[in-house]
Amino acid sequence: MAQAISPANIDNIPTIKISSPRDLEEYRQALLAASDPNAPRIVVCCGTGCQATGSVEVVEALKAAVEEAGWEGKVIPSLKKTGCHGFCSRGPLVIIEPMDLFYQRVKGSDAAEIVNLTLMKGEVIKRLQYKPADAKEPVAKSHDIPYYAKQTRIVLENIGKIDPFEIKDALVHGAYKSLAKALTEMSPAQVIEEVSISKLRGRGGGGFPTGLKWESCAKQAGTRYVICNADEGDPGAFMDRSLLEGDPHRVLEGMALTGYALGSHRGYVYCRAEYPLAVRTLTNAIRQAEELGLLGENILGTGFDFKLTISTGAGAFVCGESSALMSSLEGKVGRPRPKYIRSVEKGFRDSPSNLNNVETFANVPMIVEKGGEWYKSIGTERSTGTKVFALTGNVYNIGLVEVPMGTSLREIVYGIGGGIPNKKELKAVQTGGPSGGCIPIPKKFLDINVGFGKLAEVGSMMGSGGMIVMDEDTCMVEVARYFINFLVEESCGQCTPCREGLIRMVEILTRITKGQGREGDIEALQEIGEFTNNFSLCGLGTSAANPVFSTIKYFREEYEAHIYDKKCPAGVCKPLFHYEIDAEACTGCGLCRMKCPAKAIAGEKKKPHAIDQSLCIKCMECYRNCKFKSIRIL
Repeated sequence: MAQAISPANIDNIPTIKISSPRDLEEYRQALLAASDPNAPRIVVCCGTGCQATGSVEVVEALKAAVEEAGWEGKVIPSLKKTGCHGFCSRGPLVIIEPMDLFYQRVKGSDAAEIVNLTLMKGEVIKRLQYKPADAKEPVAKSHDIPYYAKQTRIVLENIGKIDPFEIKDALVHGAYKSLAKALTEMSPAQVIEEVSISKLRGRGGGGFPTGLKWESCAKQAGTRYVICNADEGDPGAFMDRSLLEGDPHRVLEGMALTGYALGSHRGYVYCRAEYPLAVRTLTNAIRQAEELGLLGENILGTGFDFKLTISTGAGAFVCGESSALMSSLEGKVGRPRPKYIRSVEKGFRDSPSNLNNVETFANVPMIVEKGGEWYKSIGTERSTGTKVFALTGNVYNIGLVEVPMGTSLREIVYGIGGGIPNKKELKAVQTGGPSGGCIPIPKKFLDINVGFGKLAEVGSMMGSGGMIVMDEDTCMVEVARYFINFLVEESCGQCTPCREGLIRMVEILTRITKGQGREGDIEALQEIGEFTNNFSLCGLGTSAANPVFSTIKYFREEYEAHIYDKKCPAGVCKPLFHYEIDAEACTGCGLCRMKCPAKAIAGEKKKPHAIDQSLCIKCMECYRNCKFKSIRIL
């Protein structure tokens, strides 16, 4: 794969209508020849996360600094805005090429120094470099940073290298090569066969074999539709969003390949409206691909037509369910329907419809290019390929992680995530979104291999790829209440088990966290949860009680402490705890007193301090900031 280049270096290559696979390859070679891989360039992450922390301002400051330094002709054309690099907790990110120099948490005020010292003199600014949690010295190059070095990037391969708003840049990195191969060298059945050989399973949560779904849809008569589920709604999940924002052409190419394999000429991307940058990136990508003849009518002169349309959803979590999504796509209320009606037979507009999520489609071009056997060699027998996770919570490195299926939680949390901040103990990892489970760590399951079957064995699920790390200060009863409350808000209310069961569970959990729990609450939660899971209509309801089941199974003592002792061991549920200062451990440093916003702590310097319970608002500031661990939760 070619090195990252700046779109400005290829602006002199005119945009043409590509009428054959041969023309596409010649056009790609012309773009490659026009680029200079050794030219100095600044790559700035402008994904949603980095934009939120000021990357747009950094870009403008860098432009101004370059102009002031008199380097306009050398650097400004090579200042590239890319999608999310994945290292979200370190943004805004700036990469200096071709040295692969990695700068993190860059501010606009750093721009002049980057230009004058790094670009003009080749000097490294150490304060902007990333330092791993257990390292003595910072790491200079991005490929040496453990967070990146320990990943296997297939789906995320080009994100951070290309400008998502410039199709020429995507073509340099191989975009639409697999589509050209399929249209000229493979029959639709051969494309399906390669996907079947790869054992690719849906990445949206269900894990259904993709090849089998395609084969079933292709057999149906009538107009067939290809639909991309980009309605990502799990709390803490942003995998699909980053893919669409950073490498839209990979997803579009995957959809076009699916259309060819199924004999479909119409595709829809159902994207939630809360993803404005993703919608804008997709809209631009479709327009550019149509202008070049890579989407639309008579693609590459082969006679194959494939028209793509974007539809935005209102953000209802239940519309991530296939039948509810298709109902919403038709302009109706997004409500699920019984599963005895299969969408591959009667889906969108009562026609055969193939629905896959963003990440599933993004895997398809590489499978067609390199073959199903190559893809199957990655991961495990039951779970092949790689999986992208959104690693969030109480972990040192937060962001997108792509690893082979079968990678252990230990490797993800500690090897890539860098471990738990502030020397806290790891308590649990929640996977699978609101309907997933909380896996207790580290005693029993730290070395579990992440895959479709293994997570189910311990009461959780893969889901779409959310992974929330929880430390010792996490209350598992409150975690269960949070997720059930989320599902109460997102349930469509169509079926009684889900609608009423969720409300009853959140009522009980809320009482428990307020110190009003009573005998029989745990058993009631289990009974209601089983009823909800067993008799609900769609996947939201049939897995809704999983957070309750897993937290009761592995952390029952916390429920009992809340109910019988009226204590919250983690110090989260405010009615159930208070802070006290251990006089023997307190050194009288005064830090807790200075940090307390309620002025509830008093004491003389170098003498034990005390907390006035009538003033304490239980904000945890004293507990978080005490360096001597003299604050006790009682």
